[in-house]
Amino acid sequence: MPKRTSYAQGTPNWVDLQSSDPDAAKTFYGGLFGWQFDDQPMPGGPPYSMAIKDGESVAAIGPMSPDLAAQKVPPFWNTYIAVDDVNAATAAAKSAGGRVMMEAFDVVEAGRMSVVADPSGAIVNLWQARRHIGASVVNEPGTLIWNELLTDGSEATFAFYDKVFGLTAEVSEMGGNPYTIFKLGDDMVAGSMAPPMEGIPNHWHVYFAVEHIGPALEKALQLGGTVINGPMPTPIGPMATLSDPQGATFSLFEPSGQTS
Repeated sequence: MPKRTSYAQGTPNWVDLQSSDPDAAKTFYGGLFGWQFDDQPMPGGPPYSMAIKDGESVAAIGPMSPDLAAQKVPPFWNTYIAVDDVNAATAAAKSAGGRVMMEAFDVVEAGRMSVVADPSGAIVNLWQARRHIGASVVNEPGTLIWNELLTDGSEATFAFYDKVFGLTAEVSEMGGNPYTIFKLGDDMVAGSMAPPMEGIPNHWHVYFAVEHIGPALEKALQLGGTVINGPMPTPIGPMATLSDPQGATFSLFEPSGQTS
């Protein structure tokens, strides 16, 4: 996969983990995906650890914020979506029925971001790139391959992503079940479905590619992870949902190369 040098507005471009134990999380994901880490100092706080795969930045791990830790929020993966102008996109999110959780702010020289919740309550980060475009490699083993909005939201939720990012929602089928594809022009950039089990909050879920899902699941278990569901066959390849030792959920996907 060629190195990414930019992302069009509306494309998920980065993921990071807010963990209750970043060092333990680095051991887990480093062992599972072969990631190495470059600890970036942050003003007035602990480091932000960039996950490096074959010399390229693919994700990051950082600590839970004190506020979230105090609320006993479990660790979670964040999805970022690229925007051309984060101030304008944040204002659009507000007018489209979303809630602004954090107003736009600069992240040193890397970029500018804000945090918003869509009308169904799912939180997503908006990223205006400067020096950091997001993941420089995706869709290869050990890297991000898909972002999926799990939501029980109404049409207002899908209208939100159209108004803010220019994403159109098309309903298709996945293994006989309805599945919504977010498209940017003709490109499929993300997906959406209802939460698969009762009690799962609306959120953006992340998938990482693996070469072979069986050995990857065995490795995850050896490293202290938990398999929540799967592996399950799909028309495009087997996948499984896991949690890391601190409780953050994510999925593994072994792409088959099929598109239908």
